[in-house]
Amino acid sequence: MNAQEIQTAILAAHRGRFDGHPPVAVGPFHDEDPVYRGAKAACAALGFIEVDAECLGRAWQAVTQRRLGRFDASAWPDSPADFGLRDFPPQSREDAFAPCPVALGLYAVLPDAEWVGRAARAGIPTVQLRFKSDDAAAVAREIDAAIAAVRGTDALLFINDHWRQAIAAGAYGVHLGQEDLDALTADEVQELRASGLRLGVSTHGYAEMVRADAVSPSYLALGAVFPTTLKKMATAPQGLARLHDYARLMRGYPLVAIGGIDADRLPQALASGVGSIAVVRAFVGADDPEAAARLLMARMREAPRA
Repeated sequence: MNAQEIQTAILAAHRGRFDGHPPVAVGPFHDEDPVYRGAKAACAALGFIEVDAECLGRAWQAVTQRRLGRFDASAWPDSPADFGLRDFPPQSREDAFAPCPVALGLYAVLPDAEWVGRAARAGIPTVQLRFKSDDAAAVAREIDAAIAAVRGTDALLFINDHWRQAIAAGAYGVHLGQEDLDALTADEVQELRASGLRLGVSTHGYAEMVRADAVSPSYLALGAVFPTTLKKMATAPQGLARLHDYARLMRGYPLVAIGGIDADRLPQALASGVGSIAVVRAFVGADDPEAAARLLMARMREAPRA
C-alpha cells in the first residue's frame, strides 16, 4: 500500500471515534516510509497536533515493522513498544520514582492550605496544593500550612510546582507540568528522585506521555478531558475516545483523568481505566463542598471500571 491508501484506510477505520476534533495541517515528514507518512497524515486529519501526529506516525511504523510489514488499519497503536517506551511496569525500573497507590481515588486540586484542610477533612483521599505566588516565603508558609492541614487525616498531599520547598517540608509528593519538568536539569531530576517524594506529571497527548515516561514518574495526569475555564490550555480538550487510548497505552502507571469532570461526567471518565479523577470546580465551586465530595466519592464507588 502507498501512503495515500494507508491514510485512507486509517481514516475509514477510526474517524468515527474522533468526531469533534477538527483536522490539523500535517507537518513535515522525516521519512519516506509509506506507513509513517500515511499514518501521520491520517492522524493530523483526525485532529492530533503536530507532535502527536509525528509520534503516532512513528508508532504505526513500528507496529507494522514488528508484524513483518503487515499493515492493519484497525490496530490503533496501544503498546509501550510501539512508542519506544522502556519496559513496563515503570515501577520496576532502577530510575523509578517512589510509588504511589494505583488508585488515588478522588483527587482535589486546591488553591490554598485552607481548602486543602477542608478537602482532607471531607475524606477526599488525594489532595494537591496549587498555590500560585512569586513570594518564596509565602509559598513556604502555605506548604507548611497544607502539611499541617492534612495531619491526622488519611489524605495524600501533593505540592504543585514548588518541589524544593516540598522536599524541605516533607510533603508526600510533588506535581509538575511539562514545562516545569523540561526546566529541570538531569541533576535536579535525580535530586527530586533521591528525596523519596512521589512525582506526578501532567500530560496532554502522546508526545508528552512519552516525554514524561522518560523520568519514570509515580503517576501521570491525562487531560484536559473536557472543556475547562480554569486555565488557558495549549491543546483542545482530549475527549473520551483519546482518554481510553491513553489509559490503555500507559496502563502500567497510576493514572489521573483531569479537566472539566463533574459528578455526571465522572463515571464516563472512570470507565476509561484510570484509577483517579481530579476535580477543581466540582469541589471548590460547589455550594456545599462537603456534600459535593460525598457525591463524587459515591459516584467513584458505584461507577463501572474498565
